[in-house]
Amino acid sequence: MELLPVSKSEAARYMGVKGAPDPAVAELLDRAESLVRERVRPKYVYLETDITFTDDGVLLGAMTEPLTGEDIKRHLKGCKRAVLLAATLSQEADKLIRQAAVTDMAQSLALDCICSAAVEQVCDRAEEEIFTAHPCEYRTWRFSPGYGDLPITLQRSFLLALNAQRRIGLTVTDSCLLIPSKSVTAIIGVSDAPVERGPRGCAVCNMKDSCAYRASGTKCGKNM
Repeated sequence: MELLPVSKSEAARYMGVKGAPDPAVAELLDRAESLVRERVRPKYVYLETDITFTDDGVLLGAMTEPLTGEDIKRHLKGCKRAVLLAATLSQEADKLIRQAAVTDMAQSLALDCICSAAVEQVCDRAEEEIFTAHPCEYRTWRFSPGYGDLPITLQRSFLLALNAQRRIGLTVTDSCLLIPSKSVTAIIGVSDAPVERGPRGCAVCNMKDSCAYRASGTKCGKNM
């Protein structure tokens, strides 16, 4: 997959910019976007699986441990199937950010924020491609480990179910951080009947009480 033009307005929000970026920031973002689109080749994998609701949580046929917490139960209510999605910008994105940090922290920040916007683009496009190939009547939005009360410790089981390390080079650390860092995992519920969309964004984000975007009066790309 090749990246399309990346939303620089979204990247600017990640940088903490209110309103339109000034010429200096716009130039940083233009340069960063050009470099990222030239060097980065995103990848994604997915798997459709069945859902069983139990007293212990939500069981997905592809995973070895249940999804626990009330938020994921509400998210998948009415769904009989789910799609597990993992997407990454690859190690090249981390490399670009790290190399720029040696000589130019401002450019490194711009690259970081462009990559954050880019990985959301990749997830949106992946979801579109998946459900174009496998049409369904109704689906939920993407819900990731760490949202609400869904434990982030599920990342390891999630990646094992997708064989993500072999297929796209995506792994997880002992502290549940995804490597490469510009990566996303998510669960999408699939149903033949209308599903309740439920709360999204800040309402279910574990960072809502310490979020720099909320403090400055803006929102991150996941919460728009």
